[in-house]
Amino acid sequence: MAKNTTGKNTSGRGQRDLTVTVKTARGRKMSSTRWLQRQLNDPYVKRAQAEGFRGRAAFKIMEVDDKFRFLVPGARVVDLGCAPGGWIQVAVPRVNALGEKQGKAVGRILGIDLQEVEPLPGAEIHQLDFMADDADEVVKEWLGGKADVVMSDMAASSSGHKQTDHLRIIALCEAAAYFSFDVLEVGGTFVAKVLAGGAEGDLQKLLKQKFTKVMHVKPPASRSDSSEKFVVATGFRG
Repeated sequence: MAKNTTGKNTSGRGQRDLTVTVKTARGRKMSSTRWLQRQLNDPYVKRAQAEGFRGRAAFKIMEVDDKFRFLVPGARVVDLGCAPGGWIQVAVPRVNALGEKQGKAVGRILGIDLQEVEPLPGAEIHQLDFMADDADEVVKEWLGGKADVVMSDMAASSSGHKQTDHLRIIALCEAAAYFSFDVLEVGGTFVAKVLAGGAEGDLQKLLKQKFTKVMHVKPPASRSDSSEKFVVATGFRG
């Protein structure tokens, strides 16, 4: 049960955001209680709810794109592991997928996920395992050609062991990178979430062979206590 720790009336001008504490219910793990309390007090979670985004991750891609500018009008975008759809929500207006920006090129967005995802205006969403043998050809057929951007916010299920989780997400990111090599146009961009932990050196070496620039960034929306960061590779060599 959540409660206001101050007991004061929170209405009126000049009110402060109050910290919410969560009691540990019988049968609930302390880690679950901590996660719930963090969610309830996370300003990005509150902002996502207020602005209609499907998750706080929307602000991560927003901040990364503000810095590197790859979601431009007319861009063709593939979002791997797109559930719940927050990254797509950010991409739709930026690539002009709905054609609302007069005089600007109209982009296309293709969302891919293993699970079913609720539709989003301006995007085409499919259930597909991107690691299937013919997935790259299927995606190019759906997209009507090659992509300008392949992006991924995927993460493997947590094992609770930090090094194991690091290796799993790096392996997933490498698989996404190889997929991008098959579907990107020359000059295209690859963006993916990684976890710092020592094994990302091989991934960076691989990307440097295929792209003219490879950078790492930790956007403000990424929690400071998380080892999460994002790799941004631009200028695909083909």
